[in-house]
Amino acid sequence: MYGYTGKILDVNLATREIKERPIEQEWPKRYLSGLGFNIRLLFDEIPAGTDPLGPENVLAFGVGVLVGTTVPTASRTEASALSPLTGRWGTANSGNFWGSELKFAGYDGLVIRGKAPAPVYIWIYNGRADILPANHLWGRDAWDTVREIRRQYNDEGVQVAAIGPAGENLVRFASIENGPFDAWGRTGLGAVMGSKNLKAVAVRGTGPVDAARKKEFLQAVQQTRQAIFSSPFYGPFSRFGTMLASLPYQEFGALPGRNYRLGAIEGWVETRSRKALPRYTSRGVACIACPIACAHWVEVKDGPYAGLKLKDLEVTPVIGFGAGCDIGNLPAIAGLSGACQRLGMDMVSAAAAVAFAMELYERGIIKEKEIGFPLRWGDEKAVFTLLEMIARRQGIGDILAEGTKRAARNFPEAPRCTAEVKGLECFLIDPRARWSTWTLGYITNVRGGDHLRTRNPVENLRYNENPVPYLTEKFGFPEDMYEKLDMPEHLKKEIFDPVTKDVNIPKMSKWAEDLLCVYNALGMCIRPPVLHTVGPTLFSRLFTALTGIAVSPEEVMQAGERIWNLQKLFNLRHGEKPEDSDFPPRFYEEAAGAGPAAGQKLDREQVKRVLQEYYRARGWDEQTGTPRPEKLAELGL
Repeated sequence: MYGYTGKILDVNLATREIKERPIEQEWPKRYLSGLGFNIRLLFDEIPAGTDPLGPENVLAFGVGVLVGTTVPTASRTEASALSPLTGRWGTANSGNFWGSELKFAGYDGLVIRGKAPAPVYIWIYNGRADILPANHLWGRDAWDTVREIRRQYNDEGVQVAAIGPAGENLVRFASIENGPFDAWGRTGLGAVMGSKNLKAVAVRGTGPVDAARKKEFLQAVQQTRQAIFSSPFYGPFSRFGTMLASLPYQEFGALPGRNYRLGAIEGWVETRSRKALPRYTSRGVACIACPIACAHWVEVKDGPYAGLKLKDLEVTPVIGFGAGCDIGNLPAIAGLSGACQRLGMDMVSAAAAVAFAMELYERGIIKEKEIGFPLRWGDEKAVFTLLEMIARRQGIGDILAEGTKRAARNFPEAPRCTAEVKGLECFLIDPRARWSTWTLGYITNVRGGDHLRTRNPVENLRYNENPVPYLTEKFGFPEDMYEKLDMPEHLKKEIFDPVTKDVNIPKMSKWAEDLLCVYNALGMCIRPPVLHTVGPTLFSRLFTALTGIAVSPEEVMQAGERIWNLQKLFNLRHGEKPEDSDFPPRFYEEAAGAGPAAGQKLDREQVKRVLQEYYRARGWDEQTGTPRPEKLAELGL
């Protein structure tokens, strides 16, 4: 096969059987690769009633077919299983170098099943794999694990997916760390590895990735590169990365300050926004094949965190710890990010768990004697200590390690303090202060309350306006951005107002979710310079030239829609109910505090109405959100 290796490695830790399974002939065109292969595999492999922390759960890593080539930003790998946190589709995406190394080693994916009787790690090297003892690694943090495995093989090029103490102790939001500084963060996949006694997967490969039509492929790569460079977001994003969003959310009053009770924070701009970034970083860090280098290499030169060096200061921990827990300086936030990386915990859920506990302490629902120390907003030392307690399930950390939805059941009045959807803690934006495609995506998302599976390719953070409340958001870009947007003309006319270009939120949500499925299936990054400019036409050219399998732009998007629907079917099988697709009560019952949105609440009837419009756009039952038989027939499901 061209582009693909044609093989998925299948490892049974219980029986120690290791085999190669060929890719089914129709899969590339129907599911592309990456996320698509994962959901196709695991839909068949994980029946209803499976225990997410039991040996019958199956973990899959799917490498995007464009990964290992020169396609700009093609570095992404999807990891998937039944989530220990939500009990639904658990999946996470990560870049760096691990996925390309697995491809070079001869595999498009990896499936792991069963439970080893003692700690092990998997070693994959150029077409062969071994299950090796990991007793010497068990108990170490993720950074130490990566260093030790590389030392064993005397090779800094070995790529390691590892868990830390949180994964070993089955923290339900444990991450799988991707090298020292990246991760498959959301939905608790590190706990799945821990439940299998699997400490790490180490990979090294030197094989090629061959293109079917080399000249056409290189031309398509060049077109993709030019498109990304032409984005007005390329320059700012190369300089500030995701921290570009740190100012608008403060200006909109949409920060999740103090567990979603302060939408704007005094001193935020000077201490925690992108304006403070140059004090601690002077260069970007890139994943393989990426011309953007949006991550930051951080070096703290003075103060209590002097000497701290790591890849960090994404908007995720800055908003999570900086706003959610009101930690007032970037060096402390960088230190907390490093702690999460070493312990192996999703930063979104970890920060949310701490903020939740802080609010309970402030309200007197939990006492100092139950925690062991005061837990006040902004107390850096207390947050470091609590993260350790969560990762090691010590004291109250044992309760918080279950995630905020489960933890809230232990305390009176605590459920009203949670901010989660379908069991997954929310992130970044307070929907009471900013209503958009992105925030509707919290409740339509197949993962739960998350921001990375529904994202308007032309969301404009200069504006915060809904011309038709809940239904549309302001476009506000120059006309040529609308003209250049890679979307079929008939859909443009449906999604954008013909005069104002205002965006229809439910219809854009459907398009964006399908498009992001394509990104996560092909292995591309969704940073704004890419998402704004690279769509189904370029993906069709890249895929067809690389693999030799002719796929039209329409077929590319249908594959994305097929993947989204299959994920929804997976969730329905595992117990998702219509009422799960809703915001937590806080957003309806409590007014937003501080900033321009102070006093605002969500309107339950308006949210219900726009959700029905979204279901209608999807061809699903408008009341239950269940895919209709005719939609499944259309998609061949």
